[in-house]
Amino acid sequence: MAENIKVAVRVRPFDDREMSHNSKMVIQMKGNQTTITSTSGKKNSFAFDYSYWSHDGYRVTPDGYYEPESPVYADQKRVFEDLGRGMLNNAWKGFNCSLFAYGQTGSGKSYSIIGYGPNKGIVPITCEQLFAGIEDKRAGAAKDDEWQVSVSMIEIYNEKVRDLLVTTKTRNKESLKIRQHQTKGFYVEGLSSSPVSSYAQIEAKIAEGSKNRSVAATNMNATSSRAHTIVAINFVQKNSNESGQKMTKSSLMNLVDLAGSERVGLTGAEGERMKEGAAINLSLSTLGNCISALADQAAGNTRVKVPFRDSVLTKLLQNALGGNSKTVMIAALSPADINYEETLSTLRFADRAKSIKTKAVVNESPTDKLIRELREENARLLKLLKSGGVPITGDDSNSESKEEKERELNELIKKNAEEMEAMERTWAERLAQAQADANKQIKDQEEQRERKKNVPHLWNLNADAALSGLIVHFCDPGSCTPRHAVLRNTKGKVTVTPVENAKVYINGKAVAMETELHHNDRVLFGNNHLYVFHHPVDYAKMVKSAGKGDNKNADKLAPPNFEDAQAELAANSGIMGLLGDSKGGGNDDLMKLKDDLVKLFPEVQEANAMAQEMQRPVKFELLLMSAQGRGLREGEGQTEVYIRLINLENNTEFLWPKDKFLDRKFLMRDVYNSFMDGEADWKPPEHEDPFLEPADTPVLIGTSLIYLESLAHLIEISQAFGVTNYKGDDQGKLEIEILPCDEEWNELTNSFAEPESLIANPLKFKIKVLTGKGLPKRFAALFCRYKYYLDDDYTTTEEVPGGSDPQFNFEKTYTVATVTQQFMNYLQNSYIIREGLDSTDGEGGSGGTRKLLAELDTVTKEKERAELKVKQLQSLLNEARKKGDEKIDVDALDNTLSATLNGGDQKKPPEDKAGAGSKAPAANAGGSSAVIQQKREDVMSKTVSKACVLQ
Repeated sequence: MAENIKVAVRVRPFDDREMSHNSKMVIQMKGNQTTITSTSGKKNSFAFDYSYWSHDGYRVTPDGYYEPESPVYADQKRVFEDLGRGMLNNAWKGFNCSLFAYGQTGSGKSYSIIGYGPNKGIVPITCEQLFAGIEDKRAGAAKDDEWQVSVSMIEIYNEKVRDLLVTTKTRNKESLKIRQHQTKGFYVEGLSSSPVSSYAQIEAKIAEGSKNRSVAATNMNATSSRAHTIVAINFVQKNSNESGQKMTKSSLMNLVDLAGSERVGLTGAEGERMKEGAAINLSLSTLGNCISALADQAAGNTRVKVPFRDSVLTKLLQNALGGNSKTVMIAALSPADINYEETLSTLRFADRAKSIKTKAVVNESPTDKLIRELREENARLLKLLKSGGVPITGDDSNSESKEEKERELNELIKKNAEEMEAMERTWAERLAQAQADANKQIKDQEEQRERKKNVPHLWNLNADAALSGLIVHFCDPGSCTPRHAVLRNTKGKVTVTPVENAKVYINGKAVAMETELHHNDRVLFGNNHLYVFHHPVDYAKMVKSAGKGDNKNADKLAPPNFEDAQAELAANSGIMGLLGDSKGGGNDDLMKLKDDLVKLFPEVQEANAMAQEMQRPVKFELLLMSAQGRGLREGEGQTEVYIRLINLENNTEFLWPKDKFLDRKFLMRDVYNSFMDGEADWKPPEHEDPFLEPADTPVLIGTSLIYLESLAHLIEISQAFGVTNYKGDDQGKLEIEILPCDEEWNELTNSFAEPESLIANPLKFKIKVLTGKGLPKRFAALFCRYKYYLDDDYTTTEEVPGGSDPQFNFEKTYTVATVTQQFMNYLQNSYIIREGLDSTDGEGGSGGTRKLLAELDTVTKEKERAELKVKQLQSLLNEARKKGDEKIDVDALDNTLSATLNGGDQKKPPEDKAGAGSKAPAANAGGSSAVIQQKREDVMSKTVSKACVLQ
């Protein structure tokens, strides 16, 4: 019988860092309803099987457990009873079970699945109770009854599968292949599976796998935010049924911790994210596509195809999503307004998933039958191989494809043989082989815990809290020399001394000589090996002092977290100077910028370190980009952190948004890993090199703002507009004209109309991009672009040869059939932006920036007219002197002053033809020439905020 996936959403316990800086909560929960509210007040409500509020409303018991203080608080025990208990019961019945954790990085996925300390998650409680149930059944079991539990653990990153329980260097780097069994579906070829007899052994195996992940992450490899982890627990029950027949019942429990969802929407990545991170994000985006397709099928659209085969992750989860499995999904949510978009995306993802149906069946068959079927299948496969009748289809008829098919058949025969051997051997025999290794592993971990209580040591700090503390370096008496420094323990005093030119930082500050370490010091070796120093003696003194009421030492007892350690590194690097005088402020936008700088600083450092080691001719720097500098209208966006890529060979610069940089950096790591492995072809082709931009990538020179209100009065715009880059530096000028026209496209350069008279009438005008003045000479070709009104696409000039004074000679005509109030509002409150010789449009913002820009425009025009008046008066005076006149005619003087009111030496306007009998409004509706000139002056003097942005 088909049944829906169970879906729960959960807000994890309070995170003081996330909810600081005046952040507001945007999530409300009531019963099974979850509502998210945007900053503008828009509400979206969703209904799930369970909605868990675990953010606050709890108290901490003496042993550290978070128990409910409020009836709305959902503790770990409640979550297990709702979700884990059913999973455990289904495993005993012989159903396959799957548990997904989905959500953005840091939202609490691991807290629900694994938990920490006494706050155990679903997996530990399920496993503990599973083994407790096995012990209860053994008490009254028959001699041949067996209960077998084995565990495996894999990581999927960039479409590569890694066995996390294999520690040999060669196998640990291998990407395992995915194969398909005709009845059991997809599986990982060669995956190790470790027999276990207690939860302690499972815990040790998961810790081993997590440690392998942490080591890889520290060595510039995949990190948790981009990698999926699957822990598979295989539970097999062998006993006799009522008729005495030997039966085998099996259940596969998949525990899936998905990669952070903040980079991918419901149906995949967008824009540059798709372009730069296609392989990295493929699994998660394909999962979204599969869930969408499955939801469509559940709604009755049976023709839609589910793309399970499009990624490694979805191949392995095909049963969990649409086949033989009882499935639960937990969507982890952040309640903070700074994560609104990611949280809404997660809720929508979960909302689609709840409509998916699976059809689980009990996996139970007579043991003899299973063995017989495996033998028959192996005989059939061997016959195929001996006869040379390997099935080849389509384009697979070449010799390489045939060899690959034969290899797959041999692998399948081997796998079947292993399964037969496992069924025929007693569990005790298999368990005995693994027991010694498991017990040694547990013993080693216990010894390490004891040593940590007495010996000074360094423990690793990772962005993923689940990977912190898994790597430990003990500082035994004497000295040792890791890669970057000498660690010396002299009678309990531990010091660190950098080796040669190695980089070592203590509490965010670089050190160049021997320095003593103190408890909870943060130590960074190189660019990405971050550790915390623990000194048992100092710690004991602090505990004793805190017990006597010393609050200063009490505050030092808590171990540092990754974010705080990165923040002090960023602060000491001087990078916070980008924020200027406001760096100590506390508004939400500023705090988001500070958080981004802290997060991106180590990423940029790492990218530069990789580039330097591989001798790539690039350098990366952090900078701030205003919304206007990115070609957005004022009020449309906030200042954001960008990364500047500097090509050291040709001095070109490119500006990357943070998402593009992060996607590129993960690709850089792949190249770096190939380089470190000594692969001969590690260097990618230039067009695929993540460190570089293609030579033909456009470079943003700067932007110009052209206000449009004059056009609303049929007043021409003709000016050399300044081009400024993201720093505000002058890059030259652009000569732009926006000219109202009559019905026959004659340019109206001496006209005026009230905006109200244009409503419901046609309007024609031209936009001209004429020439550039004083632009940078280093570019081979130049172009401009802009967006007009409701255009989705840019209007772009033709490329012209580079130089300081390029001749664009671009002209485009626009016809507005009927001027609406909306369009008039656009003219009166908008500007065109031209960016670095391209552009986007935006509606003018309000306040200081808009007013200052317009006033500057007005002052510039008034200055030009005043200079023209002086020239004309000087000419009139010189002419009178030549004639010997002692007086100047008043009419001549009046004509001179009147002529200069419009800008003097502009082209003589044609006779305005939009008068009586025309559908267009009268261009000079408003009175005599003197009155019109005065009105033109009034408009031009108060044209504050009405512009177009040219790029």
